[in-house]
Amino acid sequence: MECLFPKRPLGRFGKVWNLYKTLKRYRPDVVFAHATIPAFYVRALPLPAPVVYVMHSATNDFESQMFRRVERLLSHRARAVIAVSPSNIDDYVAAVGRHPSMSLIPNDVDMSRFGLRTRTPVVDCTQIVQIGRYTSVKNQLSTVHAFRQVVERVPDARLLLCGVIEDPAYRAAVADLIEKLGLSARVTLDGPRSDVADLLFASSVFAMPSRSEGHSIAFLEALASGVPVVASTIRPFAFAADFPNVHLCDPDDIDAYADALVLALGEPRAHRPLGGLTLADTAARYLAVARQVTQALPSTTAPA
Repeated sequence: MECLFPKRPLGRFGKVWNLYKTLKRYRPDVVFAHATIPAFYVRALPLPAPVVYVMHSATNDFESQMFRRVERLLSHRARAVIAVSPSNIDDYVAAVGRHPSMSLIPNDVDMSRFGLRTRTPVVDCTQIVQIGRYTSVKNQLSTVHAFRQVVERVPDARLLLCGVIEDPAYRAAVADLIEKLGLSARVTLDGPRSDVADLLFASSVFAMPSRSEGHSIAFLEALASGVPVVASTIRPFAFAADFPNVHLCDPDDIDAYADALVLALGEPRAHRPLGGLTLADTAARYLAVARQVTQALPSTTAPA
């Protein structure tokens, strides 16, 4: 796998030109365009390779009137459309109409890194971890509010927040709330981490109070690790409702959220069946789409 990055930030037209030159140089058999704006760019180019548009936004991109208009113009340029969640399909059909070749391929988890049976956890039995971008949709503020109640009942509990700082103002609001509630000694406010598997295996509870998601990879990784999970009752998490030691609640109900966190702190790890959601499962489905849209992709050739 080769990853290519421009040497400097590019404007809108610079991005299109750079993309065109790159694709012309590599002459891919098929192009998978992940997310709506990249799919706009690549379908605007005169390329012989078939394009597959992959939707994985946590929100409805087609609430934007401009996005709806552009997608209606370019929809025929996608040989296939892939959604990572049923809500992606619903949003697309409502705004654009049903595409002739549309399929649902959920995200996956690498069981060799995150599977409970592949490693022995070294658990800090009082640590709650939330991993996600600092933005209001990830709802770290509710976690901090609930954690104040948790420490009243579990005095040695600690909270670790980490993720990319997408919204600096929101991250500052989280920091201010931690200080205001007198939790600075118990809460660690960290940035992006590359050791997510280690964090999950070192923590006793994984919290994910998101207001919306596409099909969260972080959620799948937590499920695979066996760590007790407390998450919001949004549609993309509903499939895990019956898994052992998974608690879905309304994170805006701070009392209920705190109760679920305290309950989870006392629970052990659990093995959860994730058949159909492994790295191999998803890779096979994407390769099947590549073969479908090219009609002649050799079995030994990986899609670009």
